[in-house]
Amino acid sequence: MQMRKARNPRTRIGYAFSVLAVAAGMVAGSALAVEQPAAAATLESPQDIVPAPVSVEPADGVVHDLTADTTIYTQGGSAEARAIGEQLAGLLRGSTGYPFPVADAQGQPTDGVSLLLSGADPQVGAEGYQLEVTAESVVLRANEAAGLFAGMQTLRQLLPAKVESATEQEGPWQLPGVSITDYPRFHHRGAMLDVARHFHPVDTVKRYIDQLALYKVNYLHLHLTDDQGWRLVIDSWPRLATYGGSTEVGGGPGGYYTKAEYSEIIDYAASKHITVIPEIDMPGHTNAALASYAELNCDGQAPPLRTDIEVGYSSLCINKEITYEFVDDVIRELAALTPGPYIHIGGDEANATTPADYQTFMDRVLPIVEKYGKKPMGWHDFIETTTDTEAVPQFWGTTTSSQAVADAAQRGNKVLMSPANKAYLDMKYNSSTPLGLSWAGYTEVDDAYDWNPGSYLNGVPESAVRGVEAPLWSETIETPAHIDYMAFPRLPAIAELGWSPWSTHDWNAFRERLGAQAPRWEQMGLEFYRSPQVPWRTDGGGEPGECTAPAWNSSTVYTGGDQVSHNGYNWTAKWWTRGEEPGTTGEWGVWRNDGPC
Repeated sequence: MQMRKARNPRTRIGYAFSVLAVAAGMVAGSALAVEQPAAAATLESPQDIVPAPVSVEPADGVVHDLTADTTIYTQGGSAEARAIGEQLAGLLRGSTGYPFPVADAQGQPTDGVSLLLSGADPQVGAEGYQLEVTAESVVLRANEAAGLFAGMQTLRQLLPAKVESATEQEGPWQLPGVSITDYPRFHHRGAMLDVARHFHPVDTVKRYIDQLALYKVNYLHLHLTDDQGWRLVIDSWPRLATYGGSTEVGGGPGGYYTKAEYSEIIDYAASKHITVIPEIDMPGHTNAALASYAELNCDGQAPPLRTDIEVGYSSLCINKEITYEFVDDVIRELAALTPGPYIHIGGDEANATTPADYQTFMDRVLPIVEKYGKKPMGWHDFIETTTDTEAVPQFWGTTTSSQAVADAAQRGNKVLMSPANKAYLDMKYNSSTPLGLSWAGYTEVDDAYDWNPGSYLNGVPESAVRGVEAPLWSETIETPAHIDYMAFPRLPAIAELGWSPWSTHDWNAFRERLGAQAPRWEQMGLEFYRSPQVPWRTDGGGEPGECTAPAWNSSTVYTGGDQVSHNGYNWTAKWWTRGEEPGTTGEWGVWRNDGPC
């Protein structure tokens, strides 16, 4: 099997320094960024939307003003439409200071903003929408609530970036005139967050859900268990959480979700029309469970807890009946908490399990998942063990061929595409990236964007592709700022591959639209990576001017506090440096970016 996680862990000292360096750089103003001269911010354009819509027809010269008198109308009698209207109103009230009352639509509203579950073209399906912005009104139509919510995200991107501010801002609040018809290419547009290697509390997960929603992601895969930690209370096996969840990579305190906290995440995601897929990785990646209960081990001896990032060494005991009692209890309790149709069973890197034992294990476990009313999903390794066409293999390989997956597609299985060298958000951008791993190579923004899920894997036609997912493994990811830096700007690239028709796929156009997201992310407080491949826009209202600080010189020694000008930006040395160019970060990120001149 291929190796997904790191093979060459750094020493703890080196790891600590690199994480401290990236954290300092982010807080100080994205010192890690490789900058380009920024483009001036303009009125938000329909051409700047990410993911790209199916059809956009601008109405030149037409502008709709949101004012203190604007009302949000929602489909009468629809609690779902009302909830979406209240979310939109909540966003707008904080930044505009306007009241934005939400009222039932009476007939065909001729003013304000209307969110209607009627009159949409059938071609937009369950998740699509139609948006019409005129000088008089804004009308958003969809067939189902998921489409209405997706349309709201597009409407949000048409507003000035400062709409994302938590504090009141100056207007005007204008929408460009436009007619948009939009619907997704693939149903499944996912992101995975690994909370097992490093535990991420409920508020961090909710924050990520908010970010995913903006880009029409509709599935959140939570990697709840691994060798380094078990993150969910299981009442019938309580030590899984209290002991197995007591540590994490590097030896930190770890943590776990109570059942109430897990349900809180589920409910919050559902309010954003995101379905949670929980993962219990097995039969490998199980050291936290094996350490918690000695009887799960073939020799009856519990191993110590692990805080390194090695993989492939652990396995549940295949020939003990208690193993399947354990799995049954875990799946039963998890299924009762999870309204979504899928439970992810992992199944990768089971190097300590023989092929025959692996088959035996899956023969016992897959029926348990189905017994509790769920469909199995797993890393693509497991699909060799079953002919069940309802099972979903998630392809994570680094090549463009997998006979087992191609055979499954031929039988009728739908494949979820997550090639590690394209979609894994924990891969470093380049050799200087202070977070992440590089076993699958370096993944810049163009690498994440420039592949076709519908034709990527030999023998897997687009008709056999369920969708795409962007996994974020957390061996080096400890804080919300770390999540931001690795997920943005690559997450929107993967989201666009899942949503937008292939006919809109164009790297040069995408990088312009992506660059237009920067002021929005800044308002949202995202500590994103400013890739040199993207012309990032600024909300400063103009091009960078002349810097008053002297130009950077590669032969000059700079000490903490020394300022230089370079590529249209002011830079401040955080500590001693010579020869390291501002914006290239190097090993420790010694330059802090203080913004355009």
